[in-house]
Amino acid sequence: MADITEKFFNSYNSVEGITPKDYERAKYFVAATDAISKLAYESVYIIDYYAKKFLYVSQNPLFLCGCKPEEVEKMGYGFYLSHVPEDDLKMLLKINTVGFRFLNSQPAEERHLFSISYDFHLKNNGSNVLIHQKHTPLLMAPNGRIWLAVCYVSISNHDSPGNVEVRKLGQSEYWSYDLEEDKWERKDTVRLSEGEKEVLLLSARGLTVEEIARRVHRSKDTIKSRRRAIFEKLDVRSISEAIAFATNYKLI
Repeated sequence: MADITEKFFNSYNSVEGITPKDYERAKYFVAATDAISKLAYESVYIIDYYAKKFLYVSQNPLFLCGCKPEEVEKMGYGFYLSHVPEDDLKMLLKINTVGFRFLNSQPAEERHLFSISYDFHLKNNGSNVLIHQKHTPLLMAPNGRIWLAVCYVSISNHDSPGNVEVRKLGQSEYWSYDLEEDKWERKDTVRLSEGEKEVLLLSARGLTVEEIARRVHRSKDTIKSRRRAIFEKLDVRSISEAIAFATNYKLI
């Protein structure tokens, strides 16, 4: 178990200069994360790169694989050794390395703006479940590295593991990592039609499908069709996710 931990924590994500006072400050962020997790369907956990452990694991069952949150928290990265298939575990180690190498190539003052997402399998109740994980900085260390990172885990919309993407808050373009070619590629994000943008903006104001249809003089089926197109383009599962994604990456 110690071996797998050392493989995930290396020179690319080493952290220095964290004090007991910093951990007192971190308690407020952990409490806020716990409160948010109660409102979300995703599993949430916090990685502590200084202590090389999980600092927090939410009650949401998807990530737990039948364990209790405190058990997963105690296992830390050993959890992956027990609950991730071998091929996917090797992939996660690769993503961990190239992801932090990419982040460290960015200006230190901008690193907190980046997030990385990818898909991998968890062994849950005798079957492999493909999950989608988003990893973003929560608190930075004095040396410009990530000290605490928050991870959101949901069911993947894809059919296979991988699908590695890095995005920067407020920027529509993103980077995709090709695992076979071992390289990053900068890509333009998807574009929404004017009708799709309209649906998102009205949804953000709390209007229902029926209310939007009346407002824009279209049928409910047309509005539903536009919502489905939005979900497909943005690779999300709900209108709230779509609104957050489109806002964060300047699509509306």
